[in-house]
Amino acid sequence: MPEPVHHLRDHTTLRVGGPAARWVRATTEDEAVATVSAADDRGEPVLVLGGGSNLLVADEGFAGVVVELAMDEVTVEGDDDGPACGGVSVTAGAGTGWDDLVALACERGWVGIEALSGIPGTVGATPVQNVGAYGQEVAQTIARVRTWDRVERRVRSFAAADCGFGYRSSRFKADPARHLVLAVTFQLRTGELSAPVGYAELARTLGVESGQRAPLADVRAAVLGLRAGKGMVLDPDDHDTWSAGSFFTNPILPTDRVPEGAPAWPVADGLVKTSAAWLIERAGFTKGYGGPAASLSTKHTLALTNRGGASAADVLALAREVRDGVEARFGIRLVNEPVLVGCEL
Repeated sequence: MPEPVHHLRDHTTLRVGGPAARWVRATTEDEAVATVSAADDRGEPVLVLGGGSNLLVADEGFAGVVVELAMDEVTVEGDDDGPACGGVSVTAGAGTGWDDLVALACERGWVGIEALSGIPGTVGATPVQNVGAYGQEVAQTIARVRTWDRVERRVRSFAAADCGFGYRSSRFKADPARHLVLAVTFQLRTGELSAPVGYAELARTLGVESGQRAPLADVRAAVLGLRAGKGMVLDPDDHDTWSAGSFFTNPILPTDRVPEGAPAWPVADGLVKTSAAWLIERAGFTKGYGGPAASLSTKHTLALTNRGGASAADVLALAREVRDGVEARFGIRLVNEPVLVGCEL
């Protein structure tokens, strides 16, 4: 009996992408390593899949093996007796749902990832992109990342200082074909109140001053509300959430290259980060631009969405139009955040 055909459109939040030549669902580290190693020995292409929230896969599909990571065990070391203890070390398998872990943290009084509520995908993807939102990023709490090194053919653990974390980047993103993330360990403080709230929009929503703390549950609820208002919480009935989240990263530029009136946040080495959404809107691309197959979200110009029948080609065409329009207007070339598989801008 032939194996069922798995289409990537059924496993990605953009809901586009053709069939995989082969599909393996790995429920253990050993199974994931064995599958990837065997494919490497044969010269077979490998696509590692978590939640599919940061992928744009070509309509032709993937001519190799898709390894779906389903290792979802969560273990806790250290004191875990409530907010009176000092902190915990939490290790989650790469296939653990990211928001499931955040919800657990808020419930158990583990502090440091509450502002990352509602982000789709799995734990294994978070160190690759150095996932961040609302003033937090995972680099602030990751203690180590356990990987299979496909070059040295051995398990390696990287301390946070060795992960090369930067804005939406890491050593794992810089060399994506080398490292298979197996598990991630987070060092989290314990308590009833959040980490200091440093993101202005979140602070206003919570009714606190910047730098103040708020109850964990309140921060989670506020973030989920803000994300939902921007179409950034998955909802099968809302086409604004049929996306890969923010499609373009915020550009990091020398100060003199930031357009007049654009927001700018200092980063390092005299550089500043500006807003991709601001650039997109000022270049003439408004909410809902495009269609009928693919368009900008009606809630947030940074998200490219599938309106129900889009192909990968439709999404790519819109992405090119927006990228090229911003470059023509401002001389700044936007960079895509989702991983492109079998296609390019």
